[in-house]
Amino acid sequence: MKKDDCIFCKIANGEIPSSTVYEDERYRAILDLGPASAGHTIILPKDHFADLIEADEETRASILDVAAKIGAGMKKGLGCAGFNVVQNNGIEAGQTVFHLHVHVIPRYEGGPKIAGWTPGENTDEERADILARLKAGME
Repeated sequence: MKKDDCIFCKIANGEIPSSTVYEDERYRAILDLGPASAGHTIILPKDHFADLIEADEETRASILDVAAKIGAGMKKGLGCAGFNVVQNNGIEAGQTVFHLHVHVIPRYEGGPKIAGWTPGENTDEERADILARLKAGME
């Protein structure tokens, strides 16, 4: 399924030129035009899903296989020390294009670090409440 007005559908399906790192029948992985580091790659399903929740089970599973393959290629071919796999869902999570995509970002020794967070704290009661609400939301 393809969404006619989706820029990532057009790139994934070859209608818009890209620097293609990897391609198979389900995915096209391209170099990001605004990279966090040299080799930053975006994996695009050829089928349109707005986000991870909308994607089918096979896509959710197999997209990580593609990320692992690309990450291994980054370590071997680019000499990076590691890589991040990043996938954003929703505006507040940083998603700007509403077509499921996964970023694979090579990290080099001495290079910039990915944003982190300061670990928070919560009480036993707060954790119990959060746990109950989360489990109820998953039913």
